[in-house]
Amino acid sequence: MSSPAQPKVLLRHSLYVWVLLAMVGILSTSFIVFRAISQKVQAERIDPVYDQFDELQLESARAILQRWGQDSLAGYMHRLDGLFSGSHYLLDGNGKDLVSGVDRSDMLPKAPAVKSREAFHGHWEITHRSADGKFWFAAEGSQPRWNIRGFLPYYFLVIGATGILCWIAAAGVISPIRRIANSIAQFGQGDLSVRVETDRPDEIGQLSRSFNDMAERMERLITSERRLLSDISHELRSPLARLKFAMKLARTSSDPAAALERIERDVNRIASLVSDIVAINGVEDNPALGEQKEICIRDIIDEVTGDCSLEAQARGCRIVVSGDVCGQVHGNPELLRRAVENIVRNAIRYSPEKTAVEVTLSEDQSDAHITVRDYGPGVPDQAMERIFDPFFRVEEARNTNGGGSGLGLSIAKRAVRVHRGEIVAKNATPGLRVNITIPLTRAIAHVS
Repeated sequence: MSSPAQPKVLLRHSLYVWVLLAMVGILSTSFIVFRAISQKVQAERIDPVYDQFDELQLESARAILQRWGQDSLAGYMHRLDGLFSGSHYLLDGNGKDLVSGVDRSDMLPKAPAVKSREAFHGHWEITHRSADGKFWFAAEGSQPRWNIRGFLPYYFLVIGATGILCWIAAAGVISPIRRIANSIAQFGQGDLSVRVETDRPDEIGQLSRSFNDMAERMERLITSERRLLSDISHELRSPLARLKFAMKLARTSSDPAAALERIERDVNRIASLVSDIVAINGVEDNPALGEQKEICIRDIIDEVTGDCSLEAQARGCRIVVSGDVCGQVHGNPELLRRAVENIVRNAIRYSPEKTAVEVTLSEDQSDAHITVRDYGPGVPDQAMERIFDPFFRVEEARNTNGGGSGLGLSIAKRAVRVHRGEIVAKNATPGLRVNITIPLTRAIAHVS
């Protein structure tokens, strides 16, 4: 049980933390950017207004001094002190206070600066020189103490917004990923039925659907392989038992030739079964094996019917071909021939005497159609869905010597799938009708 917990721990210690760090990083970056913007606005928009205001106060103080004298200037400066807090001065060109006579040259900036606006250690100073250089306007004062309590609501608002955003990210992104990780862990432990339930249209939903599709294919493949292994064991058990009995019989029988013939028959049956198993796995494991080229369907049908005609005659039936296919398909000729041959031989095997195995060819704009119909007993409805499964045979055929290995139709289905086609079987009453549909080359080229 430790494995499923591991993805949770990893996600909890990575994605959640990274989302939180991302939020903090975004807020920090936003603060730095807004701070830079504020400073730029301060320098380009607000400071020029302050400079003009300082210029206005300097010219006003200068005019009052020149028109009404020092006492009026002192009253004006006193009013400025009350209005704006701090202390305001009108200085001569050397920094001497024109009201009190105190030397305040230490407030003046170093040449060639003609104005200054500085704040340090809780103290601020402003200086501004007149255009003719004869006067300076100066002001100083203590900065008001910063009260952090006034900003606490904003801090809490930012923290709350960050928490909500982290929760939304966790609920919308991390939690679904954790569910997918848990499902993958359960699937890896052998629970092939696990799926991720989602209806999201985004990338996480696509990831979930991709996992579900993969899990579906893996479950079908593993189940098929397990069933195949079970069927192989079942199919080999009887001939091996007969082979073992025949070997004992050969040692004690008065007719060793008959016993050896029985052994040869069972060995051939096992060899045929192994050959079919190799073929059915080779179809999907290496579909590109062999020559890939343009295939004429009519040539394949003529070759198959020619090869199977003797077998049909031996069973007292015949093969009738009708229709034609002018287009070509692309693929492996031997693989496609084997698929059609397995269908035709299966039809011959179950055809009554003096009946026909009908092979009909047709085509439309996109596909070639091959239909094989016999007039045999057909297939029970409950078995119809399984006739293409490996080793599946209806019960009557399983108990006869002519029933085959049960791999012919499965090989045919896989070969048709390799050629992007479809194979369907239906009862024809009487008999069975198998239809093969394969895309024509021109249709595949048009889609590509």
